[in-house]
Amino acid sequence: METNNNKTNLKEPLGFGKTMLASAVGVAIAFVALNVIGFIMGIAFLAAAMSSASGSSTPITGDHIAIEMDLTVPIYERTPSEFMTIVGSSKGTSIEQLLLGIEHAAADSRIEALYLHLGGSGLDWAQAEELQEALMRFRQQSDKPIIAYGESMSQPEYFLATSADKIAVHPSGMIDFRGIGAEVVFYKGLLDKLGVHMELIRPTSCAYKSAGETYVRTDMSDANREQVRSYINSTWNYALQVMSQNRNISPQQLNHIADNLLGSLPDEALKSHLVDTLCFEQDIKSMLKNSHGVQRIVKANRYAQSISSNTHPNRIALIYAEGNVVDGTGNGSVAVYGDDIVEALNAAAKDAKVKAIVMRVNSPGGAVTASESMTKAVIEAKKKKPVIVSMSGLAASAGYEISCFATKIVAHPTTLTGSIGVFATIPEISNLLRQKLGVTTDTVMTNKNSTGLSLYRPLTPDARAMLQKNVEDFYITFTQRVADGRHLSRTYVDSIARGRVWTGIQAKQIGLVDTLGGLPLAFRIAAEEAQVDFDECSIKVFPAEKSLWEEIMEQVSDEQDEKILAKINAIIPFYSDLVSWSQMEPIQARLPFAIKLY
Repeated sequence: METNNNKTNLKEPLGFGKTMLASAVGVAIAFVALNVIGFIMGIAFLAAAMSSASGSSTPITGDHIAIEMDLTVPIYERTPSEFMTIVGSSKGTSIEQLLLGIEHAAADSRIEALYLHLGGSGLDWAQAEELQEALMRFRQQSDKPIIAYGESMSQPEYFLATSADKIAVHPSGMIDFRGIGAEVVFYKGLLDKLGVHMELIRPTSCAYKSAGETYVRTDMSDANREQVRSYINSTWNYALQVMSQNRNISPQQLNHIADNLLGSLPDEALKSHLVDTLCFEQDIKSMLKNSHGVQRIVKANRYAQSISSNTHPNRIALIYAEGNVVDGTGNGSVAVYGDDIVEALNAAAKDAKVKAIVMRVNSPGGAVTASESMTKAVIEAKKKKPVIVSMSGLAASAGYEISCFATKIVAHPTTLTGSIGVFATIPEISNLLRQKLGVTTDTVMTNKNSTGLSLYRPLTPDARAMLQKNVEDFYITFTQRVADGRHLSRTYVDSIARGRVWTGIQAKQIGLVDTLGGLPLAFRIAAEEAQVDFDECSIKVFPAEKSLWEEIMEQVSDEQDEKILAKINAIIPFYSDLVSWSQMEPIQARLPFAIKLY
């Protein structure tokens, strides 16, 4: 009886189905719990970040301040959004913030000095010019000192530093002062070893459109070498003139210093009078305190955020076109998205408060289809109000096409522009597959050119002729657009086009731009063209930046998931990473090569 009682008290084991069901329910509950916890943590993080971000625009109190222009971080054209800053996509500052800070610091009685902290920003020559012009205006409007310091300085950074009253470098640092060199990388040898043959299709007259040459040559063509030599000499000669005037060193002596590397090492830079002193950053801060009465240092972007924007009823629209030209709408990366720019131009043209439009272009070009759409939008906007283009470092190829119908074009002396032309490249990989990988292909066709554009066999004569006609036709369209926009003959435009790159100085001489200067000049020209007083205008960026919460909610919506998963993953850790790659259009209008100016 006792044994039977014990047996009756034991529970029967669960069957296999019940066990699996219980496990599944447990896993589901755990998954939901973890997601809820993760979501709560993400919201808490965002709330804290939003609170921090909202506090960043609070007024700066106190006086005896030095404004630090931090050029040790990446420099962008447009101020990164709060969302991108929070998720860590953008750690730098912007030309927009730096210009605003310099402009207001001149008349701000609380500001005692400007401190240029240089090194590692990736500043290009045109951006350095933009800031240099702002610093020269600062010096004209106030007697406050400008102090420049860096552990190392690139040549554009040193060019900017010459605007300062005093230049200091770290005792173990370096100044890159050796003139401008340009290097182009060629891949033909590698492609030959891999068994890949690249076809380059370009208009017969576009010898300077040399982008595809990196795949079909092992060195520069004569035309490419000619244009590169021309524009690096133009850039260097302009830089020499400015640095010579600012440092009171003759251009001949500066060239001697560059030829013999007499300014690279700190001691030699001091001896050559490129710098005024060797010291540490702490010494600069002590000097600002002891010699100029500075009690604290505030970053320029923080200072710019604290400045209240004016509320004048007349507005000038500012549209940024920065990066490669691509089709579609933005997904968070820096690019000129055709649909976004068209929408911004249309919205600014319809806004009754907007009296003129300034488009800031910093682009090497890209997709022809997007370029055509934006050019059409510029033409339509110009019918309603003035459209002024302000060129930054690059406004080439498609970047020039979207500019050419502007009421006026403003460029920096070292802006790289022009490159009016088009090309196509088609790879053929049959040898790679057959000889290297043992892969062969076969085909069945309904028509003789059904596989005429295949990657697995050479172009057919008909396919090559079709592509050649395509690029020839678009080149005629491109040059005609420039002729119409700039009020020139197409014959003349063809003579200065042909894919050739020009500096801003050269472009002004041949009629591709109207005047030399930066974004502030473009604003004033826009006001003049609209017949309004610039001092009674406010600047409005189009499209308007969304609030932090709006951007977050948009990014997590179903239709945006694939665009933002990588960014959301930085906030809510249970999202997987996703990298989105833009698909390049077959026919491209872009700068003829990826090149670095040293």
